[in-house]
Amino acid sequence: MFTPEINNFTGVSQAQLQQWLTEAQQAMHRLSTGAMGESYSYSQGDGSRSVTYTRANLAQLQQHINALMYALGMRRRRPIRPVF
Repeated sequence: MFTPEINNFTGVSQAQLQQWLTEAQQAMHRLSTGAMGESYSYSQGDGSRSVTYTRANLAQLQQHINALMYALGMRRRRPIRPVF
């Protein structure tokens, strides 16, 4: 049974939830605009190195943002109404 009072963010302070929401929204913006790179290369005295990061799944990130907004009371679930 779903109870809105108990969720993944139960016990987390409002300030922490707000910080996470801000960080998630910034990450979404950087990924959406291409500002966040995926592969980086650099050279040092002993040779060259490269690091590759995987791109986050935008749909999962959007779901996380929605869950944070819901936990902060910024978003409400629409009522489910049967259609006959």
